[in-house]
Amino acid sequence: MSESHPPIRTPDRHCEVAWFSALCSDDYEYLGVPDGDLRSSYEHCGEIVRRADANGYQNILLPSGWIAGQDALTFAAAMAPQTRQINQLVALRMGEVWPPMLARAIATVDHIARGRFCINIISSDLPGKKESNEDRYERSSEIIQILQALWRTDGPFEWHGKYYDFTLPTTEPAKPYQQNGGPLLYFGGISPAAQDLCARHCDVFLMWPETEDRVAETIRVMSERAAAYGRKIDFGFRSHVIVRETEAEARAAADRLISRLDLAKGAEIKARSQDSRSYGVQRQDELRSQAKDLYIEDHLWSGVGLARSGCGSAIVGDPDQVLAKLNRYMDLGMRAFVLSGYPHLDECDLFATHVLPRLPTCRLNERQGRLVADPVTPLTTAPRV
Repeated sequence: MSESHPPIRTPDRHCEVAWFSALCSDDYEYLGVPDGDLRSSYEHCGEIVRRADANGYQNILLPSGWIAGQDALTFAAAMAPQTRQINQLVALRMGEVWPPMLARAIATVDHIARGRFCINIISSDLPGKKESNEDRYERSSEIIQILQALWRTDGPFEWHGKYYDFTLPTTEPAKPYQQNGGPLLYFGGISPAAQDLCARHCDVFLMWPETEDRVAETIRVMSERAAAYGRKIDFGFRSHVIVRETEAEARAAADRLISRLDLAKGAEIKARSQDSRSYGVQRQDELRSQAKDLYIEDHLWSGVGLARSGCGSAIVGDPDQVLAKLNRYMDLGMRAFVLSGYPHLDECDLFATHVLPRLPTCRLNERQGRLVADPVTPLTTAPRV
């Protein structure tokens, strides 16, 4: 990376590639059309994790929401002994659990996983409760500080804050397997309060799909925010992907995905998510409204956002085109990709076959100092599809 780029924690040009397990009723053959075989059961979601592990992905995102499916932290504990090399990126909504007990639960899963565990910090509304941005992010900041203090300090511990006030005789129950400071913290959000939270406390700032010029600008701004706190952070890109042997086949697959979608049903599906009116989701909707034939820019298709809150776009193209798009993001400073596709098992195999072996992969694996590239190779050859 040239010196003209913003400073990031991992200057080496490597990337951590993660897949996604649909714990929150988010797997379809046709977007918005429920399929019993793809429901968010323990069996189906577990198979997605095991497939991603075998295909050589370095991480997998486990989402969280008040939606029929699986609880992310409980699910991660069950899956850890069933995997060989993959990390699990567990989405945790701050404020749902009393912080000392949350720290203890995290430490327990971290030990089961032997350190193959990281956290996606979520600050959206708690189920059934509406709060201001200020309250949500202030509380999240307080909880993160409590967690990190419990992970890193020994002996008695006191906390006297705006939201929490307690005294503990010891921090021992919260000690994680990762004795170098605890799990890595990933975070995403575009409001000023969200960005400040990440700059102060977290390790990887995740972005939803944007135009490349906006991606570059966000990396610059967030690097400056982190530097103001004496820190460096890494950057990740959360996107769906549709890769086929030819561009025409990939575009046809995208069209097929929404070919049975009822737009009113799609809006209903989006509205059930706690983050459905967040700044980030509104930005995704804005991009789609300006898109030509649902393409925000070359090979970035926004059709998924017609029936999904959160990440609403997919990288679409043949293997060379998808690889080129990811390489451009890496040139901008991206060091992590969290990918998914519909159905999740099929697209997991397709990406692993056509693109993953061609990326300079790494594992973002150090909690203190800059993150260090740790190349890994797939445990098995991805199935040809």
